[in-house]
Amino acid sequence: MRILGIDPGYAIVGIGIIEYVGNKFKVVEYTKITTEAHSDFPTRLKKVFDELNCIINEYKPDAIAIEELFFNNNAKTAINVGQGRGVCLLCGAINNIPVFEYTPLQIKQAVVGYGRAEKNQVQQMVKILLNLEKIPKPDDVADALAVAVCHAHSYKVNSKFGGF
Repeated sequence: MRILGIDPGYAIVGIGIIEYVGNKFKVVEYTKITTEAHSDFPTRLKKVFDELNCIINEYKPDAIAIEELFFNNNAKTAINVGQGRGVCLLCGAINNIPVFEYTPLQIKQAVVGYGRAEKNQVQQMVKILLNLEKIPKPDDVADALAVAVCHAHSYKVNSKFGGF
């Protein structure tokens, strides 16, 4: 199964594509989509949409896994990130790819085994599980790979019980 993991946003969108076959992970690609701060917001969202569509068309994932948002501080940032997330969801729907959403707690639990794990613990486990030489940067990319790993583990568990 090829999984596209997404850490959503509008300034930086983390992208991680993995293959999960027979309990083994293979990294296909990881990158980021960035937009310019000086661009108007609709242009930034369009760039996210266009580039994500290109990635989907090139790598043809079987599933998209995306992180749900969790914010407690800046409402304006939360709204903007939510709009960026909506663009990512739309890309999945337009391309008829099933989209699965995971909370930060679910991702940490699936990757580290502890839902309250620190960010650096998640990044270290991503590096180990995916046999990478170093932790991918920026953090958004490592987070996207973690979301993909989460889906691989969640899909495996749920498919045993008739889910997905």
